[in-house]
Amino acid sequence: MDKLKMHSPDMTQQNIEKIQALFPNCVTESRGANGELKLVIDFDQLKQELSNSIVEGPQERYQLNWPGKREALLTANAPIAKTLRPCREESVNFDTTKNLFIEGDNLDALKLLQEAYIGKVKLIYIDPPYNTGNDFIYEDDFSENAESFLIKSNQKDSDGNKLVANTEANGRFHSDWLSMMYSRLKLARNLLSDEGAVIISIDENEHSNIVKLGGLIFGDENFCGEIVWKNSSKNDQKYVSIQHEYLVIFVKSKQNNKGDWVEKKEGLDQIYQAFDGFKRKHGNDWDAIHADALEWYRSFPASNPISSSKHYSWMDERGVYFPDNISGPNDGQYVYDVIHPVTNKPCKMPSTGWRYPESTLIERIADNRVHFGKDHKTVPNNKTYLKDTEYQSLTSMRFVDGRSASKRLQTLFGDKVFTNPKDEILLKDLFKAIGVSEKDIVLDFFAGSASTIHAVFELNKETGSNCSCILVQLPEDLKEMLKTAKGSAKKVTQNAINYLKNKGLPQTISEIAKERIRLSGQKYTEDFDIGFRVLKVDTSNMADVYYSPDQVTQGSLDLLVDNIKADRTDEDLLFQVLLDWGVDLTLPIRKETIQGKSVFFVDDDALVACFDLRINEALIKELATKEPLRVVFRDDGFESDAVKINAEQIFKQVSPHTEVKAI
Repeated sequence: MDKLKMHSPDMTQQNIEKIQALFPNCVTESRGANGELKLVIDFDQLKQELSNSIVEGPQERYQLNWPGKREALLTANAPIAKTLRPCREESVNFDTTKNLFIEGDNLDALKLLQEAYIGKVKLIYIDPPYNTGNDFIYEDDFSENAESFLIKSNQKDSDGNKLVANTEANGRFHSDWLSMMYSRLKLARNLLSDEGAVIISIDENEHSNIVKLGGLIFGDENFCGEIVWKNSSKNDQKYVSIQHEYLVIFVKSKQNNKGDWVEKKEGLDQIYQAFDGFKRKHGNDWDAIHADALEWYRSFPASNPISSSKHYSWMDERGVYFPDNISGPNDGQYVYDVIHPVTNKPCKMPSTGWRYPESTLIERIADNRVHFGKDHKTVPNNKTYLKDTEYQSLTSMRFVDGRSASKRLQTLFGDKVFTNPKDEILLKDLFKAIGVSEKDIVLDFFAGSASTIHAVFELNKETGSNCSCILVQLPEDLKEMLKTAKGSAKKVTQNAINYLKNKGLPQTISEIAKERIRLSGQKYTEDFDIGFRVLKVDTSNMADVYYSPDQVTQGSLDLLVDNIKADRTDEDLLFQVLLDWGVDLTLPIRKETIQGKSVFFVDDDALVACFDLRINEALIKELATKEPLRVVFRDDGFESDAVKINAEQIFKQVSPHTEVKAI
């Protein structure tokens, strides 16, 4: 129920609205004294609108600017005292998989990935909030304490509200959305390899802004274009019925990008299948096959991708083809008679002569690679076969029914548990076209229902590659979402809650994503990586020490001897070390007991870690003989100060290349 305003009208706001109606370009967004965004008048612009001459004002320049831009840049650069905690029980094939599922705020995750994955990601695909009035945006605050972090991780603000309500009531400010995207894309760019690319799904609400923002971050010169995805046929909007979304594409560097950027033409399987049927029906009666083909092509509307191949309407023993141009590129280059095989008379010659020398064309005729008309009055043609032209440059239009992906996901879960998932088959085709292959890494930090990793599975299945995926998803509370959900979305959200509840899983979006990975992985019989290693964003493993000298007692000093939080495991510590050292977070981990102590071996000798207490020189000497690249201990884990001092000397003598550290 709406509340009464209980105050007089805001005349200033009404006046702004009147000016906006007359001069929309003179109203912009600004941040007020209380920190909230509001609509304000650009008086310099208004003066210009009301003047017959140039009005003196701020220097004009081409730029994308908004309230909060500098703050967003500061946010992107600000350090955080957080870590990633492994969760074996929620993972699949934890010890061997190369896929990561990071649960938590994606800004935190992107910061934590900077060391280990800088310059290593081949493709970033994201499907961010569209700023429609029905979604949310992330509120970033890096002055928060541990308590506020817990509040955020539960998707509530200090007043108990869900994140930042992004409703029609607050005007769907572009500035909030731009700030959210700016900081995240800036960090994401660091992770891209020199050959890397980024694909951003978006609709009309922020389409123009994401193109400008992408230009700001990646450079206008690295804008590759956009794909318009026609994904629905709705007809329920007041003005123009929006039936498409955009896939905006940038690369890190056009100069260094080596992708093929080609794709297989759509509808080829249907075409081949149809011609196989014509062949069974008519045998080698090529004219009859041609007639049936023309009739079959006419059954498809111009919007169907099959229609773009309708000129491939002929067939011979080699396959489906179309009669292609055989004229010479230069006027009168090759002039001679070509005899028609039926009438035995010279065929009509192209106005510019023949494309080939006479000897070459005779060979092509003998090899049945020239298409003749019924008589000599028509110009012969080359035969261009469909099998030789299956690939084309990446095109800017896609006709994919948006309901298909929803139906496949519904079949996977046995119920509809997610609204408008992205099409994993479409994504697979795009990833392939851009050149994702072999052992490339794909990153998605708005993972949603995990369509991206499903697309990577499909790509690996089709190409035999071993690409891996990093997903990041906030554990959005579905029960909180249910409170504001409307129409069909409310039923879908309830379905998701029921499904997860029956499985004994937390009712969050991230759990839907994890469950999708598990379910989809079970459908493949091919031998490739279908696992994922779950890591959760959390506060640092190191204990908070915020004591002033007058607060320190002898008793509290005893507590500070152990600088590790009580609830953290050795594996928690190991992953923080991997982050700090910039080590791949998917490397295989082995745990051994040596001289009664637990020792981790990461990728055999890439890193050795022991976080047990009372470590002696005998253990140190044994670890040194293994000659690891890196070794780490707890700072308070040594048997004595003497052992701690001697540890570095032992490694210098036995394994001088080993880097020794303590936490």
